[in-house]
Amino acid sequence: TLRLSRAVQYRRERQHNNADGIKRGGIVGNSPAMRASMDMVKQAADSDLNVLITGETGTGKELFALSIHNNSRRARENFVVVDCTALPDTLVESILFGHSKGAFTGADRAQDGLIKQAHRGTLFLDEMGELPLPLQKTFLRVLQEHRFRPVGSQKEVESDFRLISATNKNLEQMVEEGKFRGDLLYRLGAMTIHLPPLRMHPEDIKDMVAFYVDKVCHRFGVPGKKVSEEFLKYVTKYDWPGNVRELFHVLEHACAAAMHEETLFPVHLPRELRISITRSL
Repeated sequence: TLRLSRAVQYRRERQHNNADGIKRGGIVGNSPAMRASMDMVKQAADSDLNVLITGETGTGKELFALSIHNNSRRARENFVVVDCTALPDTLVESILFGHSKGAFTGADRAQDGLIKQAHRGTLFLDEMGELPLPLQKTFLRVLQEHRFRPVGSQKEVESDFRLISATNKNLEQMVEEGKFRGDLLYRLGAMTIHLPPLRMHPEDIKDMVAFYVDKVCHRFGVPGKKVSEEFLKYVTKYDWPGNVRELFHVLEHACAAAMHEETLFPVHLPRELRISITRSL
């Protein structure tokens, strides 16, 4: 009886804590793979652990990071995005840590860096694998102490941020190759969420098409469009190497091609894509 009551209690807790009650913010899909990912989002939102989101390019890592933030106790504070691929070598420390007035030529006033802007909120480091090795060492200390010194300043400042990072690279392999610090990776991934590529959950494509077509039509200022069975058949047969991002761009193209028509047909898809899909049908 004790074992049974525990099982019932566990089920109740699972039902209470399932992904249905969380703000998705544009994350579409109810396949087992997506539900598992949303369960992880819920767990991450309920804690304050550092989270590492992995997955191929275009799987929606920033969207999932934002969902974690929006469902966490930090939701009212800033969600600060740092694109590690776009950090210029000469200004990277100033961008992250801020600078004092006169710290360098052109610094005519003090400015907070992105880490300070994330105080009490969430700092999202996108494409973490691109962070240069020297900066990884500096950032490791920031992550441990939540303190850092702005460029040109005599004083350290504090920032109570929650870190979420994302990568499409194999960081474990990069550690073995000496391109990424093992101690930093250990700190980043207290919790890891792996997002499946779209080809692993094609059953979500129908819902995604409906959601994105409505979104695009609204942006274009045109009435919503119907989607033909043939159109759906085509898009569900494609492998989507660029994942959800590629699907969205293709649907944008299709809506533009069918601007004054009520229904989307395969003819509205980009020509190269139609040819590629036709060969596989």
